[in-house]
Amino acid sequence: MSSSTPAPAAPRPVRVLLVEDDELMRRSFALALERYGYRVKTAADGLAGLESFRDESFDLLILDVMLPGLDGIGLCRRVRETSLVPVLMMSARGDGLDVVAGLESGADDYVVKPVDTYVLVARIRSLLRRATYAPAPGPGRLPGDGPPPSKAMLLVFGDLTIDTGGMEVFVSGSPVALTPTELKLLLEFAAHPGIVLERHTLLRNVWEYGWDGDSRVVDLCVQRLRSKLGRDRIETVRGFGYKLRR
Repeated sequence: MSSSTPAPAAPRPVRVLLVEDDELMRRSFALALERYGYRVKTAADGLAGLESFRDESFDLLILDVMLPGLDGIGLCRRVRETSLVPVLMMSARGDGLDVVAGLESGADDYVVKPVDTYVLVARIRSLLRRATYAPAPGPGRLPGDGPPPSKAMLLVFGDLTIDTGGMEVFVSGSPVALTPTELKLLLEFAAHPGIVLERHTLLRNVWEYGWDGDSRVVDLCVQRLRSKLGRDRIETVRGFGYKLRR
């Protein structure tokens, strides 16, 4: 008599909230993302987007900078008051204050419109990988070996403690909330303490850019880390990059 094994449950579709006031762009982005398997809810202004965010659960937010009512920067700040959900900003201008303000408000990355669908999807996939990121096993360990001894899961740099098993960060014993991008950036520094990491290296390893993208995403994310961890924890080496002080 044969027995059957239940088929594994299908993975839950990734839920995306897209806030874009241009109707044509909103529809085209939503249709394109749905073809890639994402479940997309849209909003045409910032206040409607904020209401949807509060009423439902999303895996990722895509926010246009220029929105009526509540702009994308203000919306991102409101989101960051309660959530670390990955946020991708869209701007019609690739330079100036829009990009900086968007990243300072807590966004993880940005794209400049018009943007090809494959670029948008690549950025989304990178953000989602950061949201589920786990560091590689230590030397001599393989995935599935079970948790290492508790001390091996803790990285300590002065008053900064990183629990790589629980993916938690503490400063002077108090927990610090980091976005997925901030956490992955900190783990990249922690894997190379005292070593200067160039911006293009961080773009490649953290943001997964296959090219030398805009280093402002690095600089602004480092600024956010400093505001949470202490100004002196990550040192600027002028002309080269950044390093984590031991």
